[in-house]
Amino acid sequence: MGSCLSSEAPAAGDGPAAWRKRRHGSREGAAAGAGAAGGGGKKLPGGAGEMTEDELARVPGRLCGKGASAVACLHTQQGRKGTNQDAMVVWESFNSSDSIFCGVFDGHGPYGHFVAKKVRDSLPVKLRTQWQTSANGGSSPHQNGSINSEETGSIVDDEWGDGDDTEKLPEMFLPLKQSYLKAFKLMDKELKLHPTVDCFCSGSTAVTLVKQGLDLVIGNLGDSRAIMGTRDASNNLTALQLTVDLKPNLPREAARIQQCKGRVFALQDEPEVARVWLPNNDSPGLAMARAFGDFCLKDYGLISVPEISYRRLTEKDEFIILATDGVWDVLSNKEAVDIVASAPSRATAARALVDCAVRSWRLKFPTSKSDDCAVVCLFLGHEKSADSVQGSEPNVETAEPTVEVSSSTQDSSAGVDEDIADAGMHVSSAVHISEATLQHSTTLREVDEIVPVDEPTASKEPGRCGSARSLADCISTNEEEEWSALEGVTRVNSLLNLPRLLSGDKRSTSWRKRR
Repeated sequence: MGSCLSSEAPAAGDGPAAWRKRRHGSREGAAAGAGAAGGGGKKLPGGAGEMTEDELARVPGRLCGKGASAVACLHTQQGRKGTNQDAMVVWESFNSSDSIFCGVFDGHGPYGHFVAKKVRDSLPVKLRTQWQTSANGGSSPHQNGSINSEETGSIVDDEWGDGDDTEKLPEMFLPLKQSYLKAFKLMDKELKLHPTVDCFCSGSTAVTLVKQGLDLVIGNLGDSRAIMGTRDASNNLTALQLTVDLKPNLPREAARIQQCKGRVFALQDEPEVARVWLPNNDSPGLAMARAFGDFCLKDYGLISVPEISYRRLTEKDEFIILATDGVWDVLSNKEAVDIVASAPSRATAARALVDCAVRSWRLKFPTSKSDDCAVVCLFLGHEKSADSVQGSEPNVETAEPTVEVSSSTQDSSAGVDEDIADAGMHVSSAVHISEATLQHSTTLREVDEIVPVDEPTASKEPGRCGSARSLADCISTNEEEEWSALEGVTRVNSLLNLPRLLSGDKRSTSWRKRR
């Protein structure tokens, strides 16, 4: 799950008035809010175009649980930290017979599971409604005012605009981009006004895509990730990263947060994890720069504006993987592509990737609690024969592409990381990408590959692949196996909920007063 840290509760004189007001007048019924994902046949709040739970369940081609269709598969597994706060959805024939919507959502905070499920159910409906309206000459995404502060809104105005480079993009991109911006804006507004979903210190990421024919549009918010398995000139299968993990360590994200009086720094015991903090309180410590919900930080630089990108698919593109950070914390892009390509069938690909991630958690961090994992695999080409899959193990290499970025602010001129999208990828949101920032900003950033570990209880057959984490080994993971981390430390959460001691120069005034 994404990460938000809560330190000690703020003193009476500390922090903004909104924080104090919220703490004294919080909605007590949030935990029991059955309406978080809609309940029974009740209408999901949010205005015109919404669908009930029953209506969503009856939509042909819509999957939101473990399962598979002819072109996609989904799987999720709860980690060892509590309730599974990940959600996912695949919606075929989304706006037309040749379009499909896929999304993965990673909740964080006390009610993150409610937020993630609410976004899963409502965001696609809003996007489809806005897309249809835009195609019919509907209104601009600017008409409904932003729910963020005026200061924050003025800073992100350039991200709502359309760059000059859209001339080379297909006609469908601009209406869909505007629909994305409007839908994300309305989604965040609905969460703020929702009577039962408490989003003050809870939120969710969202990595989504719409594929229509050969056109692919991706909307990303937070630190979940999308990658693609594609063939290079030598017909080797390569891993291509399609999104950027939108974390506070990105220079442009940090600059926006600091301009809005928020603070960005890492704690002493996790120096590689930058977090967003309130101006005068050592909380909430959110480990991402953009998210739905988390309204305690929305006046201090946290935004819900998605990064939108476009790619024209080719016959060399084979599949797309959407996954939460529970997967990317322990598996590289190359390993994920290799696992999906080696799966016995399309229907088992997502399950195989989740099982490998769970096993990798246990091998790499036996004293830490594993995170929730959710995966959506979308297959782009024709089904391969079983012989071709078994007869050749893909040689996964990493592409070295370039990215066209429509940003007026150049934070760094460093080279583009090996996994980011190539020249066929257009990024319309203004985030400059540097080699240092493309890495998933967690405690695992320095870990490159999975180290082989000898397990006495698992005897390997002669001739089996020498990989330390073969597909068969991963699938054989026993989900019911008892596993404890009582002596370990809980790995980095998106939202911290334990008191933390800061170094002297980072202690707030309120902390020194208490001492």
